[in-house]
Amino acid sequence: MRRAPNSALRAALPLLGAAVWLCAGLQCVCQLCEHTNFTCQTEGACWASVMLTNGKEEVIKSCVSLPELNAQVFCHSSKNITKTECCYTDFCNNITLRLPIASESPSRAAVGPVVLAVTVAVPICVLSLVAVLAACICQGRRCARGRTKPPNVEEPLSECNLVSSGKTLKDLIYDMTTSGSGSGLPLLVQRTIARTIILQEIVGKGRFGEVWRGKWCGEDVAVKIFSSRDERSWFREAEIYQTVMLRHENILGFIAADNKDNGTWTQLWLVSEYHEQGSLFDYLNRGTVTAQGMVRLALSIASGLAHLHMEIVGTQGKPAIAHRDLKSKNILVKRNESCAIADLGLAVKHDSVLNTIDIPQNPRVGTRRYMAPEILDDAMNTNIFESFKRADIYSLGLVYWEIARRCCAGGITEEYQLPYYDAVPSDPSIEDMRRVVCEQKLRPNIPNQWQSCEALRVMGRIMRECWYANGAARLTALRIKKTISQLCVQEDSKT
Repeated sequence: MRRAPNSALRAALPLLGAAVWLCAGLQCVCQLCEHTNFTCQTEGACWASVMLTNGKEEVIKSCVSLPELNAQVFCHSSKNITKTECCYTDFCNNITLRLPIASESPSRAAVGPVVLAVTVAVPICVLSLVAVLAACICQGRRCARGRTKPPNVEEPLSECNLVSSGKTLKDLIYDMTTSGSGSGLPLLVQRTIARTIILQEIVGKGRFGEVWRGKWCGEDVAVKIFSSRDERSWFREAEIYQTVMLRHENILGFIAADNKDNGTWTQLWLVSEYHEQGSLFDYLNRGTVTAQGMVRLALSIASGLAHLHMEIVGTQGKPAIAHRDLKSKNILVKRNESCAIADLGLAVKHDSVLNTIDIPQNPRVGTRRYMAPEILDDAMNTNIFESFKRADIYSLGLVYWEIARRCCAGGITEEYQLPYYDAVPSDPSIEDMRRVVCEQKLRPNIPNQWQSCEALRVMGRIMRECWYANGAARLTALRIKKTISQLCVQEDSKT
């Protein structure tokens, strides 16, 4: 018969479990991880939480990463609103949590009815008085706001204070970025933010679903809503955005990911910073740019791509990432006329220690018009991560061509066009693009008048070096960033 462990061994089991976890990784229950049989693996802790949402208890189970654990935010409970437990043995979060409820004390039965009545009545009276005073104060504030605020504007929800303690989204994101994580807000905070967003208007549609402008505590946010059949895309993009050390001023600022059930179907939300100028495609369609404006746009895109491509080695390091769908519609223009790279749903990460690349079954993804020659003719070596970075550089050259066409050169500005607009149909097939790019070896036209402008001449040279048929001959994102940075200094000195 198997003997029960003695007390000393029983006390040592959690430590032994922790030692095994450090070597092999901790296995946890994960409600959102359907693709891994509802389990996840982490170096941090297993997490179970119950949260009050619209008056109902909602249980969440998942993994907590080591940076989130070190941030000392994730495993804390909020009184009467959330109850959270973090644990450190395999599948230890497979438990049922309940929010604390006021329960009768066993000794209360022995208390006399008069004392019991007083004990119950006094707190109720005090709470009622506080509630009345709070209502009066809120009403007074609402009236004061009403004198300066237009009608029909919805008030920020009270949960804002629960999440942010009066902080803005920028403050929250900055706190998490500088805490050592750099991978976004804790999941609990993400879910709370998502549940307090009020959708305002639809601002875009794509193959994945819709993009809405939303309001969170008076701040604009972008909400990308995936349909439930695109769960894999939603999960992938959320996973990439939460990569440690990914946050950068020229990469779209990720805020939260959540799944919302409206009773009929499940919506998958990806919440990010909102940029009112829209995509680079929209921006270039609306107007032209100066030489200085062109250089600043180009520099910001190169900076964002260089950060994506760069591997940061260390305990809190960042893997090298390739975008795989770089185009003007996937780049947003910020208020300061710089760019932020968005739509990382097709991105791949490189594990340099194991020398592995997590790519889907079909490597031929992205937008056909922007595909590199080696992808179009199926000649790319997908076992070498540099191949993916080189394909990004080819696409970058096409984006630069779109920007340069809208720059005034010698008093001439050309109308906006997509790359290869004069060689392929509006919705080209892979065969259309392969014939033009690989067989005919055509590239977008670089007009002669660009030679009269130093900035356009340099940009034209960069484009040609991005479009080489041989991927190994193309420039790197860092080299492009350095070249355009020097050009930017020259342009700024002219003003």
